[in-house]
Amino acid sequence: MSAVNERKTADAIIVGGGVHGASAAYCLAKSGVDVVLFEREYLSSGGSGRSAAGLRQHFGTEVNCRLAKYNLECFPTLEDELGGEHKLEFTQWGYLWIAYTDESKAQLEKNVALQQGLDIPSENLTPQEIKRRWPYIDVNRMIGGAFCARDGHINPHALTMAYGRAAQKLGARVRTYAPVERLLASGDRIKGVVAAGEEWSAPRVLLTAGPWSTPLAATVGVDLPVTPERHNLLVTEPIEPFECPMTLCLDDGAYFKQVPNGSFFFGRDDQDEPKVFESGNSAKFLEGVTKSVLQRIPSLKGVRVVHQWSGPYDVTPDHQAIIDWAPVEGLWINCGWSGHGLQFGPSGGRLAKEMFFGERTFADIRNFRLSRFAEGDLVIEPAFI
Repeated sequence: MSAVNERKTADAIIVGGGVHGASAAYCLAKSGVDVVLFEREYLSSGGSGRSAAGLRQHFGTEVNCRLAKYNLECFPTLEDELGGEHKLEFTQWGYLWIAYTDESKAQLEKNVALQQGLDIPSENLTPQEIKRRWPYIDVNRMIGGAFCARDGHINPHALTMAYGRAAQKLGARVRTYAPVERLLASGDRIKGVVAAGEEWSAPRVLLTAGPWSTPLAATVGVDLPVTPERHNLLVTEPIEPFECPMTLCLDDGAYFKQVPNGSFFFGRDDQDEPKVFESGNSAKFLEGVTKSVLQRIPSLKGVRVVHQWSGPYDVTPDHQAIIDWAPVEGLWINCGWSGHGLQFGPSGGRLAKEMFFGERTFADIRNFRLSRFAEGDLVIEPAFI
């Protein structure tokens, strides 16, 4: 069918080609829904593709723990499920949180108690136990940690592309380089979108465009308390893999991990970074993150940095996602993951399908409702970096 004669209607339109949009397209198409997905650039071009791509079950709220547990049940077989064309580089080298203050150590212990109560195999570790397992980590001044061996890493581009390709094979239409300019509503009901200058009609529209969801929702009068926040990442040259787990400091937000090709990722939470959509790099971040990381793993001194990139988090006031139907009938939202959204691709897609069909969601997502902000009923996610 030519583009000129293509029907511009669907059962559901998805706005945003990150992992949540692509996963939703796959899950809906698998259930027989006629889906069109619009992405302003290429799949994974936004926050998903710029993620450090850590996979963890270490959260401090029950809903995130339950969803994260589901994700980690999906990832081992997901490459085959999605057709095997894209190698997902799924590894389970673990996820280690470290603490240098009594407050952080207490929070980690509280988180682990919650996780263990949900059958997540997390454990508390002393500095001596950390040194014994990972002798290359400097435990000076460290007072404790938490570890889950089933956590790990995945390739964020491959994950998103695999979902998108699998969705296409099931009949979903994926339109890249087709920016959605605005949503369309008639009264209090959604009716479609304008994408690349053309009107498309659908009774349901899923908005999963990260921080770009906020200005798009505003075109139909919906206020989303989601703001962009730039985060940076450094990538080193590859060295011989020794399966270093993701290691993250709750006190200053610095983290590092080795990926399957041997490179290391370095990151750090920096509240001085601008709250913007645009990517950009700074010498301040480069200096700060290398200093923070080398204090924890001094054996990497002399390894060359070969790349630095950045991308936007989509941040909410409580660092929790918004997954809910909007006040405009037929519009539903999935955004605001505050930096931990990539790993929730499997659960996000399942929730999108369940909500579309009016099914009871497999996890209680009341904490993700949009109205919580007006109600002042926020539940802060403490394991946020």
